[in-house]
Amino acid sequence: MTLASGYGQQTLQGTEAPVLPTRALIWVIASFTLLLTPQWDRLPLWLVASCIVLAGWRWLAQSGRVRLPGKWLKTGIMLGVIAVYIATVQGRFTVDTAASFFVLAVGLKWLETRSTRDFYVLFFILVYLATVNFLFHQEIYWAVVNLVAVGLLLVGLQVLNAPDLPESMASGWRRLGTMLLKTLPIVVLLFVFFPRMAPLWSVPMVSGEARSGISDTMRPGDISSLAQSSERAFRATFGDDLPAYRDRYWRGLILDYLDGETWRQGRNEPFRRPGRVAVDGGAGDLESGQYDVLMEPTDERWAFALDGSVAVSDNVLPTDEGLFRFRRPADSAVRYRMALTGGETDDADAPQSLRRYLQLPSRGNPRARALAEELKADYPDSGAMIEALMTRFRQQQYFYTLRPPAMPEDGIDALLFDAKRGFCAHYAGATTFLLRAAGVPARVVVGYQGGDPGADDEYLIVRQYDAHAWVEAWIDGEGWVRVDPTAAIAPDRIESGLRDAVAGEGSFLEDDWASPQRYGNIPMLQWASLQLDRINYQWQRWVVGYQGQSQMDLMSRLPGGLGLKELGYATAGIVGLALLVAGAFSAWQVRRSASRDPVVRLIHQWHRLCERAGIPVRFGETPAQLAERIGSARPAAAGTARAFARTVNKHYYGSDPDRGGRQSLEQMRRLLVTMKKQISRDSSKPRKTTTRTALEG
Repeated sequence: MTLASGYGQQTLQGTEAPVLPTRALIWVIASFTLLLTPQWDRLPLWLVASCIVLAGWRWLAQSGRVRLPGKWLKTGIMLGVIAVYIATVQGRFTVDTAASFFVLAVGLKWLETRSTRDFYVLFFILVYLATVNFLFHQEIYWAVVNLVAVGLLLVGLQVLNAPDLPESMASGWRRLGTMLLKTLPIVVLLFVFFPRMAPLWSVPMVSGEARSGISDTMRPGDISSLAQSSERAFRATFGDDLPAYRDRYWRGLILDYLDGETWRQGRNEPFRRPGRVAVDGGAGDLESGQYDVLMEPTDERWAFALDGSVAVSDNVLPTDEGLFRFRRPADSAVRYRMALTGGETDDADAPQSLRRYLQLPSRGNPRARALAEELKADYPDSGAMIEALMTRFRQQQYFYTLRPPAMPEDGIDALLFDAKRGFCAHYAGATTFLLRAAGVPARVVVGYQGGDPGADDEYLIVRQYDAHAWVEAWIDGEGWVRVDPTAAIAPDRIESGLRDAVAGEGSFLEDDWASPQRYGNIPMLQWASLQLDRINYQWQRWVVGYQGQSQMDLMSRLPGGLGLKELGYATAGIVGLALLVAGAFSAWQVRRSASRDPVVRLIHQWHRLCERAGIPVRFGETPAQLAERIGSARPAAAGTARAFARTVNKHYYGSDPDRGGRQSLEQMRRLLVTMKKQISRDSSKPRKTTTRTALEG
């Protein structure tokens, strides 16, 4: 093996590509592993395994245990994994699938990372992979993971260029820390003042894979499965005090068509052209009656709002059923603002449009239909009929449970007359069936009910286990009225939450052992969980969600009320000032370091002596070359100049143990003093010689 010039690298016998330094490769592999972590929840298992195998193969080749594949084997591996990728994608092309293919390309790059050039290519690819991660995760902890991964890349880059430098790792981290401290103020200023404009286009990132959350269909057991998930659905911040728990009904969508045992949306929503990405709909301070919602990605267009709300921000649109929709699917976290008007949902329906809320299958559940006929005969008034039905649920032995029994055919009959055990979806569907069979227009509403206060009661955290289904019935003279059979059967669910409602059977988050919410009896754990959530919430609101409207609102509070044009000028001024300060600081550091080194001071004195003697120092000239020119111009100082140049070279490049010691410095000072005297005595001789020669001529 032979050392590659300048880099301390090695070349394998029989190959042309130099082997990278082992420590540099370790840092890059560690960075790649970290950068894969944020994407493990969306990448297929075979792709993650392939990337691990390919990176491991490169590491084994570095240690000499295996050889990197040749041209044909490498081509076969590439075609094989691409074929598997195409079969997995199945013709879908989204940002998600494109990002997955990019990860695959990074994995394949390991098989041809042999030279320094390949290292640099991989370096920039991995930096880009860090930016791709932000398409899918904007939480602060993932931002820290990406930052650490980029730091590992930079340390690896330093090791690549100086593999034999002592303490290169420690000095590399110190250098990175210094650079971060220098650039952080500039980054913050640019973040605040750089004009933020909405993108000119938007590409959907919908992958076709299911996200945790409610869907546009409801079967008897669907929502009970969501009750076993503690993932966040959204957070809400209020301009006033938090509403009472029983009033936290977050409407999302309406299901009005019963297809066998499944409730669906009876009509498609009108087509709207997808709008631009508007992830920040909250601007300025919250006024009384207003609230901000920061919703997690759902890949759906529906927005959740309390009863009696109107839209304040323009990134949500009202529908004719009192619901709200985004202009495009929420494929990333989105913030919007609403205001409470104090009334219930009052969307008006013409009599002919109410007929669709009476739809039922032509057959099935005969006992429920008979019960509806009895209620209709006994209570001609719709309001009285509904109250009688709720009284039946309260007085008879109906139970609310996360472990409902399997319902056979005619499941509504089985629930109402046999099992009498179910979840909110069971009872909401059965109640809607009974009311429709009795001639009362009714519909199922799906959304969330509840929400737990965050740290210091600053906001509400609504989680997937708060998913809920209830009923809205049409009563002449009153309009749509909320009817919640769960409130009659299990009032604890509506008054204090799911945990209290199912405390007796111990089924709360029984399948989610890692969730802090499962261990509500450990105060320290709950406190830590809420503090971490608050940090992440503020990060998402004020950093990730810092968009054009938020920026303009902030600028309007500054003296003078900056607009977009003024922001551009301010940004240009900040960049110019930052460059000026950075240049001045760098010059000051160079001068400071030079003033601390006595050898550098002596060399500067030597250069000034040459300039005064009419021998200008040339850029890039070595001490030996300068000494030769001094000898040509001032022969009396030739020997001293050469001796001074040899001492300088010995100081920087020699192996003398006294290098840079007192003896060398004293020798250079004596030589410099002697050189000054010699040049001073010799300074008049060239002029006399030149004059005599001219006269003789």
